[in-house]
Amino acid sequence: MRWLAVLAFLPLWLHATNAQAEEAVDVCFNYSCAAQETVVFSSPRLAWMREMLAAANSSARERALLAVIVGQLYGWAAEQTPIGNDRAGNYNDGGMPGQMDCIDHSTTTTRLLKMIEDRGWLRFHRVLEPVRRSFLVTQHFSAALEDLGDGVSVIRIDEEKRTWVVDSWYADNGKPAWVAPLDEWERDDGPDF
Repeated sequence: MRWLAVLAFLPLWLHATNAQAEEAVDVCFNYSCAAQETVVFSSPRLAWMREMLAAANSSARERALLAVIVGQLYGWAAEQTPIGNDRAGNYNDGGMPGQMDCIDHSTTTTRLLKMIEDRGWLRFHRVLEPVRRSFLVTQHFSAALEDLGDGVSVIRIDEEKRTWVVDSWYADNGKPAWVAPLDEWERDDGPDF
């Protein structure tokens, strides 16, 4: 009979253990994911993320926190990879190892957001596949989220307003990502930081 109680408690214990365990994520760099390295985020750093996101009381607040968290995750990843050399855009890196284009950023940011989502720390969003915009002959990619609503923030009915980009390409390594509505991102060339 005791083993039934243990079995009933086991899923809760495994979830609690998973919430504290280190996490490994592959980071892309050197343009178009030409290089990838696995970075490991420690339990204390994951706990910091969990506590930050627990403070989100609306989808807007969760997005604001995710912008900071994504920047911090890139900063921590730079301790284990050469991506600390990455600067905003494609031409400010000086050809240093670790530079990242929008494909590297959209792929890596999506992986980072999935790590957070898989741990159950997103309450107001769902991670989507990367999105793409095109201008004449150029194109740009970004990670994306679907706003699930919260009863607090105003959300327009059309699906486009419910999709948000989390674009870390516009910032130097370790700085907050640009989070914007998909339709704004599709017609804009970036934030005015």
